Amino acid sequence: MAHNLNYNEQTSKHSFFSVKEKAWHNLGQVISDYPTSAEAIKHAGLDYHVEKRPLFTYDSENHHGNTDLIIPEIQVPNYYATVRTDTEQVLGVVGNDYEVVQNVNAFEFFDAIVGGKDGILYETAGALGNGERIFITAKLPDYIRVGKDDLIEQFLFLTTSHDGYGSITAAFTPVRIVCANTLNAAMNNHSNSIKIRHTASAKDRLKQAHQLLGLTNLLADELEEVFNNWSRIRITDHAVKRLIQIAMAPSKEVLNNLQSGKLDELSSTYNNMVTSVMEYALTSPTQQEVTTKGTLYGAYNAVTGYFQNVRNFKDDEAKFKSIMYGTGLQRSQTAFNLCKGFAKHGIEGLN
Repeated sequence: MAHNLNYNEQTSKHSFFSVKEKAWHNLGQVISDYPTSAEAIKHAGLDYHVEKRPLFTYDSENHHGNTDLIIPEIQVPNYYATVRTDTEQVLGVVGNDYEVVQNVNAFEFFDAIVGGKDGILYETAGALGNGERIFITAKLPDYIRVGKDDLIEQFLFLTTSHDGYGSITAAFTPVRIVCANTLNAAMNNHSNSIKIRHTASAKDRLKQAHQLLGLTNLLADELEEVFNNWSRIRITDHAVKRLIQIAMAPSKEVLNNLQSGKLDELSSTYNNMVTSVMEYALTSPTQQEVTTKGTLYGAYNAVTGYFQNVRNFKDDEAKFKSIMYGTGLQRSQTAFNLCKGFAKHGIEGLN
């Protein structure tokens, strides 16, 4: 899979930075300290401007068969090209109402969430393709605390584009410090993200930035309460295996065979995967370090930890996609729902 990071021929650098650790095929700039938003923009190669320019076509009848000289003559009404001014590359075609959100505005959005440079820590940022899509991950200063020793970092992820496809999307996702498990838990009916149309004004975007902060605080408080409750609920190894079997079922057919007791019809691939998750639940050092073994919280972390620390992926991008919005997210969400059922009804909550 190609990394698709933007390569700027003028600077001979890939448009990406990360703090302390390499990522994305070991490309981009690695820096030792958390940057300010102004520094992050430069490190990530995002210090370029995007303009909306009129679109033109030409009248072929006026050229009398001479195609060597093509002069734009007819303006295309109500449509514009978005152009990166430093490289003159066309990034997309947009309509009349489309408002360019400059890269610097995306960072200002994040700064506004926590009130300035001392509140948010920029971890990664970069551009894809010709620079038509950018992304930023930033760490909030507070943690979700489970028991005494388990701290869950709070991250915000933002992506926006200059090609007319998709809204500005900002999402909250917590990550465990101890074993770096991404906990993509959708809390009740709350979404963990907001979407902002490119037609929104700067004032509206700022308002939604504060809405995201409120959402983040709400999710963090709920997760902290849920996980601390789960850390006090004991669960047997037999129940953990049952939870894992259901959570990791790749299809309704497998789930039906499991629930009807037709274990001999389960594939060896599925059984081996269940065994790997179970081994992680029982023997992983991270489960011991934060004293989650034997608890419902530990059972949940076994599933998320499998995708983060055990399963082999083709590359970092495949892993990221699985955990953020693919199979890893789906299995983790199923495990989260099963844990909620067990917390309320015991072993019957897994049926």
